[in-house]
This record gives sequence, structure tokens and C-alpha cells, in this order.
Amino acid sequence: MSSNAAPREPRHPVTERVLEALAITRRGCEELLPEAEWIAKLARAQATGQPLRIKLGLDPTAPDIHIGHTVVLNKLRQLQDLGHTVIFLIGDFTSMIGDPSGRNSTRPALTREQIEANARTYFAQAGMVLDRERTEIRHNSEWSDALGARGLIELAARCTLARMLERDDFSKRLRSGTPISIHELLYPLMQGYDSVALQSDLELGGTDQKFNLLVGRALQQEYGQEPQCILTMPLLEGLDGVEKMSKSKNNYIGITEDANTMFAKTMSIGDTQMWRWYTLLSMRPEAEITRLRAQVAGGRNPMDAKVMLAKEITARFHDAAAADAAERDFRHRAAGGIPDEIPELALSGAPLAIGALLKRAGLVPSTSEAMRLIEQGGVRLDGGVVSDKRLEVGAGTVVVQVGKRKFARVTLAA
Repeated sequence: MSSNAAPREPRHPVTERVLEALAITRRGCEELLPEAEWIAKLARAQATGQPLRIKLGLDPTAPDIHIGHTVVLNKLRQLQDLGHTVIFLIGDFTSMIGDPSGRNSTRPALTREQIEANARTYFAQAGMVLDRERTEIRHNSEWSDALGARGLIELAARCTLARMLERDDFSKRLRSGTPISIHELLYPLMQGYDSVALQSDLELGGTDQKFNLLVGRALQQEYGQEPQCILTMPLLEGLDGVEKMSKSKNNYIGITEDANTMFAKTMSIGDTQMWRWYTLLSMRPEAEITRLRAQVAGGRNPMDAKVMLAKEITARFHDAAAADAAERDFRHRAAGGIPDEIPELALSGAPLAIGALLKRAGLVPSTSEAMRLIEQGGVRLDGGVVSDKRLEVGAGTVVVQVGKRKFARVTLAA
């Protein structure tokens, strides 16, 4: 791509306030490119009072999001709180192509109906992190549909095939003989054209989006605009502390989960992993987190810090009262107590074997899993640990518990 950038403006002074904004930008990020240009943009914004335009695009490929997705939303909110214009871009056009980032096969195309259904819920959920009143919501179909065949050809003429094949996933597929559809090559171009249409100063994305973000920067130069800076955020490890957070791996916290579940899941992460979550998910100042970490290193119970994190996350997606109640519920359960509200159901067939009871109550997927949990001491009946796998439960009402969080009040009849 040729370089045709707009003339640079005179440099503005880098003040203490600019350096503070830079520190907020850097916090938890993987890369900030080019950092010198971002400092110059921040200095200009402060000197002129003109806010910067900061863009995040998300393709609505699924109907809901988990807190791993909010890592980049948190960064967007931090920059929004600095007074800049935040653009939440819903990729309703690019979703029809499908982002090939990290893929070793062509992504199945979504229908317009699926995309529209998913898009309806996206900002409602993102608005739990962003300030809705100060967020500009856009759809890239606004300008992409209007391009037409002629405009698309003109856009494609601004990039070479060699440039596209610099992408790691494309080059690997080419070497292995795995098909690459022509429409997949258009995806980075269309995402990059979003930056041109919105005249963005900074675009955010996950580490897997770096190539696409750089294409946006190059296209802005092609169109004579000042190129955007790019900021990539790391992918959040899930509850297991190893794999990235994913629903398919069942190591996630959904942002629409109930407060008690959200709090308890956060409390289940490792003490070391907790600090990474603080960096990427908490809105607390870094200095406060540093002091808290030093206190834990000096002997303070790490559970205190984890409770603070769990309450902050839970309050963000519910409210402070729900977070307080979730903490009480968690401590009650940890002490061996039974929650005030648990599922109730009636079953017949008493006396009923404990394995069958757990399965029919929906607490385990199979009787073999029930047996395994009993061997591990993970099953309780009316507060007492069940150790006999042959136990039969007679008629009456009992409270059964599996693990720390699964309860049911079962009334058995003959």
C-alpha cells in the first residue's frame, strides 16, 4: 500500500495529564502501536479540547458474551472516562463474511436473520460496561452496503495479494493446500474500511486482530487520513487458569449469569490468576491494586482480595446489593450452610438409590458421575457427607448438595 497520509500538525506539549492517560492506555495491553503517535494524539486532544475517536468493532456471531469479551470493553470504558469519543461498531456487514482470524478452515456464513437477532442483544450487554449515554453506536452496513460492486473493486485495488498472504493463518492454509475463499480475503479490507468511514484515531481488538487493525491503519493512509493507532488486549484465561475463556470449554462466567453464580465462580480462580484478572477486569486504580498485592504478600489473607474482586465484577453486572447478598450466600455455603432459595422438586419411587436421586434431580449427568462424586466426598444429604454409594433414600423431604454450589430440596413419595 502506498503512503498518502495527511500532513502532520505541530507537536503539542506532553503534560503530566497526557502521561497519566498513556499509563491508563497501556494498562494490561499487549501492544500499543505506534506509541509515539498515540502520545502525540493525546497531547493534541488535551491542547485543543477535541476528543479522540476510539473504535471497537464486534461481529455479532453469537447471542451473548462472557467476561472474557469484556477485557477490551473495560479498556474502552477507561478511555471513555478520559473524555474521548467511543464508537461501538456492530459488524452486521462483516459478520456475513466471517472473520477468518486464527481459522484453519472457512467460517460458516451467518444469515441476515441470525446476525440481526444477535446484534439486538450485543449492545444491551456491552452497555453493562460502557456508559451508554456517551457511546456512539454504529453498524458497518451503513457504508459497506453503499459501496456496491464498483466501490468494492476500487477498495480491493488498494491492497495486494502478497500483503494479504502475510497473515499467518492465510499463509499456513496456502502451504497446506487448505482452501481460502476469495470472500475471506475481503474481510480485513472491509474491517479496515470501517476505520476510514469512522476516521478513527485508535482501534482496539484482541491479539488475534492485529493484522486486521494494521490494514485499517494502512487504508487510512491510502485515503489521505491520519492513520489510527492500534491497541491489542490479551485473551483472558478462564476459570481453569490455562485455556482461554470459552463456553465450549465450560470455563467461563457469562455476564447474564445470576449474581450468586458469578460471585462463586470468581472465587474459584487461583490466587495467582486473581492478579491478572485484577489487571484486565477491575476498574480500580493500578496503585490500589499494587498496594493490595503487597498486603497479601505481607501476610493478608488472599481471600480478602478475591472477595473484593468478586464483588466488583458481580456489582458491575448486577448491583452492589446483589454483590453483598452473593458474598453472604458464598460464605454461608462455605461454612456448610444451605442457601435460602434452592430448586424444589417432587419425585416418586421411594426408596430411591442415591445415584438415581441425584440424576433425576438434575444434579449430575449420570449415576456413574454420582458414584465418582460420592467417592470424592462431594455429595451431602441434609448437610451430612454421603459415603455409602448403595444408600437408599426413603419417602420424605431432603436437601441434597453436589459440590459447593448445586442444591435441591427433594420431596420423595412412594
